[in-house]
Amino acid sequence: MFFRQVLAIFQKDLLAEWRGKEMLGSMLIFGLLVIVVFSFAFEPDEETTIAMMPGLLWISFHFSATLGLNRSFAGEVRLGALQGLLAAPMDRSALYVGKVAANFVFMLFADVILLVCFAILYNFSVLPFLGWLLLTVFAGTLGLAVVGTLFAAVALNTRMSEVLLPILQLPITVPLMIASIQATDALIRPESGGHFLSWMQMLIVFDILFFVLCFWLFEYVIEE
Repeated sequence: MFFRQVLAIFQKDLLAEWRGKEMLGSMLIFGLLVIVVFSFAFEPDEETTIAMMPGLLWISFHFSATLGLNRSFAGEVRLGALQGLLAAPMDRSALYVGKVAANFVFMLFADVILLVCFAILYNFSVLPFLGWLLLTVFAGTLGLAVVGTLFAAVALNTRMSEVLLPILQLPITVPLMIASIQATDALIRPESGGHFLSWMQMLIVFDILFFVLCFWLFEYVIEE
């Protein structure tokens, strides 16, 4: 029953996004804007630019994800469907897991497109380590979805939710961003001496720890 409820929430969000394309559209436009602006600010062939690439890449991921998460519950609030979901005989945790799954799919799709655009604009080939890079993007994006979905629910009923969400989310996701940037840097610049597997382990631990914590807290957050 729990997994059916999760699947129902997941399918609902996918269908709503397929019809409106509001979340993906805003994420892609903003992420591409960040990448394009940075591409004019730095010379792609310079060593310093290569060293800054992981940070620039994850900044664009994080900003676009935050913009998308701000719209995570927008449909339910605008249409008054959230109260109906909360009144329905369903587990509150199923709502959280379904939202995380949908947000993760949207964010991952946007991140892959942004990664392709980043590689083209910076004239940088990621093919030699594409598999490991996608794994890093997968783990980092999952952590953003796990934490961001909870804080999107926290900011839901506030007047300044667009401002409150990044304020709440950013301090918690700093370790995630550091691990994601360092793991990406270890792939792009192996000579830097970074330990890719160590940073990946940190990403996995972050994802598991915060998923369990947010899963437990969501029921109390959404009822407030």
